[in-house]
Amino acid sequence: MQTILLSSVGLLFAMAAMAPAASQPLDPENTLFLDLDSGRVVIRLRPDLAPKHVERAKALTRQGFYDGIVFHRVIDGFMAQTGDPTGTGSGGSDLPDLPAEFSEEAYKRGTIGAARTNDPDTANSQFFITFGDASFLNGQYTVWGEVVEGMDFVDQIKKGEPPADPDKIIRMLVAADAK
Repeated sequence: MQTILLSSVGLLFAMAAMAPAASQPLDPENTLFLDLDSGRVVIRLRPDLAPKHVERAKALTRQGFYDGIVFHRVIDGFMAQTGDPTGTGSGGSDLPDLPAEFSEEAYKRGTIGAARTNDPDTANSQFFITFGDASFLNGQYTVWGEVVEGMDFVDQIKKGEPPADPDKIIRMLVAADAK
């Protein structure tokens, strides 16, 4: 009986360790709501990995910068990219580019990464959400967030480079500012 009880307790601890990030409490100041036609995507920001990128994402979100911007590059099985006000993939905000904040965090389903040119220090406003494993990006692109809810809505974003009729961000909010 004692062995069964210890095994059960061990199993509970193992299950808790494997619980998804969504089960951790969200800090409203470090959570974004990304509203799409299909529904709301909840993003946990990762200032522990990329404080400058997180601050930029929050600042642009609070300015309304992302509202109405299209997903200009969506590759099936890889990622959906947005954040360019021109919709071409070559635009950004008026703010200066950010230095890379690379980490060992793995690119997996729902990871939010900073888009950039071949120069690692050119991230600005563009970002992408990965549809699945993209471990070949590990250590080469800044991870600044993760989808914790609504990945099924991300999956519905129209594919294409560029999509013929691109989906757009209806509205993006910092959760602490949501009413």
